[in-house]
Amino acid sequence: MQIILILLAASIAVGTIIYGYKAMKNGKKGSIKKAILTTVSAFGLVMVGAIISTIFGGNVFAETEAVASEAVAAGSSLGDGLKYFSAALSTGIATIGTGLAVGSVGSSAVGAISEDSSILGKTLIFVGMAEGIAIYGMIISILILFV
Repeated sequence: MQIILILLAASIAVGTIIYGYKAMKNGKKGSIKKAILTTVSAFGLVMVGAIISTIFGGNVFAETEAVASEAVAAGSSLGDGLKYFSAALSTGIATIGTGLAVGSVGSSAVGAISEDSSILGKTLIFVGMAEGIAIYGMIISILILFV
C-alpha cells in the first residue's frame, strides 16, 4: 500500500511539473497561489496517507527470520542506518548550499570582472569561500561515519 501511495505522490509531482511547463509555454494566465495550493494539498494528502499506512499498516517488505538474524550477526542496526542517512544528508545539504552560493557569487564576479578586470583575484577568493561550504559538509560526513 505504501508503494502505491508513494508512486501516486510521485505522479502528482511529475504531472504538476509537466502541466506547469505546458502552461508557461502556452502563456496561460491564472492564479499561481491557487495552483500551488491545489498541488501541495493533493501531494500532502497522499504523503500523509503513506505515512499513516507505514505506521499502522505493518511492514511491506517483511523479512524472514534468516534475513533478520543475518543482519543482527553482521552488526547492522538502526543506528548504522541513521549514521549513513545523516552523513548523506549533511553532504547533500552542504552541496545544495554550495550550488546556490557559487551561482550567485560567480555571476556577480563575472559582472564585476567585466567592468574592472583588476579585481579578478578578489572575486576568486569569494568564489573559493563559497565552494568551501561543500568541503565542510564532506568533513562532517567523514566525522559522522568514522568517529
